[in-house]
Amino acid sequence: MSFHYQFPDSPPTFYSSSSDNFDSQAQKTFDRFGDSVDSTMKWAVAESVVYGVVVIIAVTAIVYAIIQCLKKAGTAIPAYTQISTTEKDNQISSNSSLPSTNKIEVIIPQDSKSEFPTMERFVSNINREKPIRFTPEKLDEITKRYSTILGSGAFGVVFKGELSNGENVAVKVLNYLDMGMEEQFKAEVSTIGRTYHNNLVKLFGFCFHHTRALVYEYVENGSLDKYLFGSTNREVELRKLHEIAIGTAKGIAYLHEECQHRIIHYDIKPENVLLDMNLVPKIADFGLAKLRSRESKIVINTHFRGTKGYAAPEMWKAYPVTYKCDVYSFGILLFEIVGRRRHFNSSYSESQQWFPKWTWEMYENNELVVMLALCGIEEKDNERAERMLKVALWCVQYSPNDRPQMSTVVKMLEGEIEISSPPFPFQNLVPAAKENLTTEGSIADSDTTTSSWNTESLREFGLRTKHNAFEIETCLE
Repeated sequence: MSFHYQFPDSPPTFYSSSSDNFDSQAQKTFDRFGDSVDSTMKWAVAESVVYGVVVIIAVTAIVYAIIQCLKKAGTAIPAYTQISTTEKDNQISSNSSLPSTNKIEVIIPQDSKSEFPTMERFVSNINREKPIRFTPEKLDEITKRYSTILGSGAFGVVFKGELSNGENVAVKVLNYLDMGMEEQFKAEVSTIGRTYHNNLVKLFGFCFHHTRALVYEYVENGSLDKYLFGSTNREVELRKLHEIAIGTAKGIAYLHEECQHRIIHYDIKPENVLLDMNLVPKIADFGLAKLRSRESKIVINTHFRGTKGYAAPEMWKAYPVTYKCDVYSFGILLFEIVGRRRHFNSSYSESQQWFPKWTWEMYENNELVVMLALCGIEEKDNERAERMLKVALWCVQYSPNDRPQMSTVVKMLEGEIEISSPPFPFQNLVPAAKENLTTEGSIADSDTTTSSWNTESLREFGLRTKHNAFEIETCLE
């Protein structure tokens, strides 16, 4: 058997069908690939957009958080370095025209809308805390050729002045400078020039050329003494006088306990407590002040400092002197605030002439209420006045170690702590009192009664007898 194959003229049909299927499959594969690529691109674009939005949101959140932190940091700046928001921004550069060797210039345009003015004010206040060195020509301009006199004394004359920013100042021009006066001048600049407290007068600057002068902030209502001893001594209520006493105590506490170096004022008295327009007290006149390290608690006094009658007993003897001498002076000031009279006044009966002695005797006999009535204290103020007198008795203790720190005095005056009964404060004024001082300036215990007062001791104490009347030497103007 034989087979014959006949080749057709055209390729078999199965070849054509196979090719068509292949092309169709390839086209479908290509289409699916294209769709996949398109889908992938779309997702990539979408992811990029989402990522970009997330990044923008994150950056915005971070920036917002930083702004809030900075704002909070601004409020954390100590209050004494901040300026009231009611002050004009151009005060920042108010002293730019004044000559100074070490000065930070901070100038903000008047139309500035800075988001963080607190920091600029902080830097400005740092600048303001450095005393500026004025030229005689500048002082002449500030005082308008010394046209307005605010007061005068043995040291010189105080003139009213005005800085270029419109702020009033008091310019104390010294008549002459001997060796002692020059030391006081330097003491004033070096001590108050490095302090800043609401209850201390601000020193803007000084002049040390041919003219020797100190430039202070202007304190509108003058010194405390005119409200205690002048014709206006009943115009201020005891409540306000109590606030003045607390503010003064806070200023002294700052000098003693909060400064880098302890500052002893040495001359606390009503004439050196100034009152601003709101009757806020500001301690002034640091001419006798001294800077002392905290480790150095004692100094031997070789010459008298301060004002007799206000000065502590150790101040007028060659005895150890500590910062507690300011506490004693503040105690005398407290007596005068309550009594609205000098601590010594010979016009009163003998028992009432020296106010601290009278206070002790009335306190010892439980008759302070009677005494307060005689002083014109209203019944509603009795508790406040009694507290002030008890604090005063603690402050004038003969032994410096028995006197409280000024921060404790503040708490006692504010009623934060209970005031224990003060011991007899005038051991040196009784006949047999021993004066065996330790190196800390304390007195040995004595069993002497306190019924009598030794005339010779009173004379040493800054008092003297004349026709059976005690008289404070320095109170005689």
